[in-house]
Amino acid sequence: MLKINSKIKTSDLKSQLNRLWELSNEKVYSIHKHYDTSKGSPVFTEKGKYTTRGWTEWTQGFLFGSQILQFDMTGDQKMLETGRKNTVEYMAPHVSHFGVHDHGFNNMSTYGNLLRLMNEHKMPENEWERHFYEMAIKISGAVQARRWTTIKDGGFIYSFNGPHSLFVDTIRSCRIVGSSYRLGHQMQDENDITINLLERVVEHTKSTAKYSIYYGEGRDAYDIRGRTAHESIFNTNDGHYRCPSTQQGYSAFSTWTRGLAWAMCGFAEELEFFSTLDDAELEAVGGRNSIETYATKAATATCDFYIQYTPTDGIPYWDTGAPNLYKLGNYLDKPSDPFNDYEPIDSSAASIGAQGLLRLGKYLQLKGQKETGEKYFQAGLTVLSNLFKEPYLSTDPNHQGLILHSIYHRPNGWDYIPEGRKTPCGESSMWGDYHAREVALYVQRLIENKPYLTFYGCCQ
Repeated sequence: MLKINSKIKTSDLKSQLNRLWELSNEKVYSIHKHYDTSKGSPVFTEKGKYTTRGWTEWTQGFLFGSQILQFDMTGDQKMLETGRKNTVEYMAPHVSHFGVHDHGFNNMSTYGNLLRLMNEHKMPENEWERHFYEMAIKISGAVQARRWTTIKDGGFIYSFNGPHSLFVDTIRSCRIVGSSYRLGHQMQDENDITINLLERVVEHTKSTAKYSIYYGEGRDAYDIRGRTAHESIFNTNDGHYRCPSTQQGYSAFSTWTRGLAWAMCGFAEELEFFSTLDDAELEAVGGRNSIETYATKAATATCDFYIQYTPTDGIPYWDTGAPNLYKLGNYLDKPSDPFNDYEPIDSSAASIGAQGLLRLGKYLQLKGQKETGEKYFQAGLTVLSNLFKEPYLSTDPNHQGLILHSIYHRPNGWDYIPEGRKTPCGESSMWGDYHAREVALYVQRLIENKPYLTFYGCCQ
């Protein structure tokens, strides 16, 4: 289990963060200069160079978002101009993409970050540019919320698999729906029926908490508190839940750790978001006490599971039920081994999950739960202190990735296995690198006492 360093402070990461941003600068420029965008969005690296893998175009926003975050941290105007130009030139199809559940990834990373920077006065105020970003977020949020399946006790934004499918990932994509709501947008449906976007956020959060997260309450024979199901399947004829499933994990009854990390980060962010809303707004969609109770239950359960079922350094293997983990012996009682011959590490889960730990910790501290909040916050710092150094931090100037040992789709065999090795290792992913930059910026702002980084900073 994760060995939490209770003594580490945010300021102790300062030198690591400085190094990370220096390396990041080189890698963002390298991708911009050498990657052929005609091949599609860069997804993961192979032999150190970013390549693509057709499934959905869910990583393009992370590419341009990384340019924007690099400017946010370093003030490099060329990065800002490149990110702005690419957002205008390439991101419009993502705003109106009716076929995916990824709007919060692509569009919040681009339009959302740019609007936030304008609100923070890090970009010049421009009325028409502001309206352009706002309109993109408003429409993207409505398009995302339109992918809706009604079930017997609520509803959810369905995945690209179809109306029967609830993905745990989508809890973080809810950011775009919440931001659209905060910008005052209303979704119009058939016969001019108005749909409350906040209600869609709340209902999706509730459904994810109920069906994607386990609580050790006897749901099935594999019910361990905090375990997550990547996919939940419903009968769309009557709205009843049928079973867990998975797309990228080992099995329906094990925990794919990147899905776990999405839940950790997503629930923590939604709790922060709900805390900014008036009681009257929340009363109309279920009430503050009810909403915060189930969201907190899900957030704490998933974060506790991560702490318990991750190696001592906080960098997880790709699935907690991966079939060859037993060959590693007591793998939870020692640091992760990305070069082992049996099961790969997924460092991208650490990039995402660490942010969930930090945000939940801050949220609970503000709620008066000082000791519990401190545990999660210190756990997040511990993960980053190990992630932001070798063998995970990519220091090779010829490698375009920032964080090494990321996994995309182990069951499909999509990840590159170096010659002479038996498992994937040594490569990076666009989402892992973006989220490493995002959480690095989050911590950097805490160190420098700058505005707290939130997704709804774009609509304040």
